[in-house]
Amino acid sequence: MLKFIKGHMETIAGVEIYPIISLLIFFLFFVLLFWWVFTAKKEYISSMEQIPLEPEKDEKP
Repeated sequence: MLKFIKGHMETIAGVEIYPIISLLIFFLFFVLLFWWVFTAKKEYISSMEQIPLEPEKDEKP
C-alpha cells in the first residue's frame, strides 16, 4: 500500500518541500505554545482552572 502512495508522490514536482514545511509548522506551534505557557499571567491561569468547578449561573439552587 505504501509503495503505491510513494510512487505517486515521487512523480509530483517539488513535493519534497511539504514535509519540511509541515515540520516547521509543527515546531513553531509547540515553541509558541511553550512560550505562551511560561509567559501567561498566574491570575489568568488560576481563573481558567476554576471554571469547571464553578456552578452554573442559570441554575436555581
